[in-house]
Amino acid sequence: MLFDEIDKGVESLQALKNILGLYRQSLLKSAFEGRLTADWRETNADKLEDPEALLAMLEEERGKWHEQELERWLEDIAEWESEGSKGPKPRKLEAYKSSTELTDAERDVLPKLPTEWVYVRLNDIAHIGSGMSVSKARKLENPIETPYLRVANVQRGRLNLAEIKTMPVEQSQLKTLSLRTWDILLNEGGDRDKLGRGWIWEDQVEICITQNHVFRATPFRHDRSWSLFVSQWGNSYGRDYFEAGGKQTTNLASINKSVLKALPVPVCSPSEHAEIVSLLDEKFEAADALEAEINAGLALAAALRQSILKKAFSGQLVSQNPTDEPASELLARIKVEKAEKERATKRERKTMASRKPKTKVRRPILSNLIEVLKKQNGWISASKAAQELGVFDGATSDDVEAFYRQLKEHLDDKDETIEVERRDDEDWLRLTKAEVS
Repeated sequence: MLFDEIDKGVESLQALKNILGLYRQSLLKSAFEGRLTADWRETNADKLEDPEALLAMLEEERGKWHEQELERWLEDIAEWESEGSKGPKPRKLEAYKSSTELTDAERDVLPKLPTEWVYVRLNDIAHIGSGMSVSKARKLENPIETPYLRVANVQRGRLNLAEIKTMPVEQSQLKTLSLRTWDILLNEGGDRDKLGRGWIWEDQVEICITQNHVFRATPFRHDRSWSLFVSQWGNSYGRDYFEAGGKQTTNLASINKSVLKALPVPVCSPSEHAEIVSLLDEKFEAADALEAEINAGLALAAALRQSILKKAFSGQLVSQNPTDEPASELLARIKVEKAEKERATKRERKTMASRKPKTKVRRPILSNLIEVLKKQNGWISASKAAQELGVFDGATSDDVEAFYRQLKEHLDDKDETIEVERRDDEDWLRLTKAEVS
């Protein structure tokens, strides 16, 4: 009865937890279809840029970012040369290549945007970088041991940094490989549910890079809410895109840099995406708090179940007679009695086996044979008569010899009670007619 009530409570909590998951999905859908901020847009129409202005803004941001990266690279080259050109030359970032327009097929499966929004590709708003593969065989000139993020560290909507591993990399390549504040992390793959899974980097570790199975997108706009907006998009609508574009092998699925660059991303006014992120944070925080209470309730239910079992086995669930022995002593006594009973049973079996009389076949006598012949009331072979007497049913060779010896002695004494007739190689017997009558 108690467990039934606990199970009902656990079932209700699990159902509520599932509803929370659906609620989060609904929030993201509402956000990226523009419904979450529909009232805000109406109130703040004067703050909104039209799609053409948004595209021009993105182009300007992209151009400035690449100019800054070129200056950074030249500084890295100068530093590398001043330190004796140890290790390979610092890498130069690849130049931007304009993206293709979204196809009608792509637009058909994407949510319809408010008229103030526009779609671009991830390549238009961020630089996509790859990580380093882990290799013990790699020979390095000037190595430095560096923390790196694996697929396991990058969860959907959060980072799990409980365990961060390290690998040696060339000192000259460290700046190019290092994560930057508000980079967007996206998994290359593994299981299909890991495709594109990710979150943003907020300098949780001072210097950190990524393994080659984790991509990093560095937005041209250095804005936390913008990075969060893009990451939330990738974790929601991006999932279907990555699953459709992912390469499937026998056990693993993966996306490459080209697929990642081509990810369609909705763009809205900076002030609106900041409002969207603020609303999502507020609502997700409330949902997270409720989920924490649910998890606490589930943990409590598990602890309560264990407590009930413990009390039951210690006799605390019902009122006790003070004279009752404790459960621990009762169990120990039962164990001793059981062992003693098993030993007694073994001794009894052994005694019975030693006392059991051995079966001894009764040695037949002549009077027994006469009784058999009377029942036969006619001729019977000597072997058949012996069987009727039980001579061949567990009899020893001595018993068989005794039977034939008695028969021979009878014939030698010319006792006419039994007639004997030789047929082939066996004697046949019968009582004389006088004896039968």
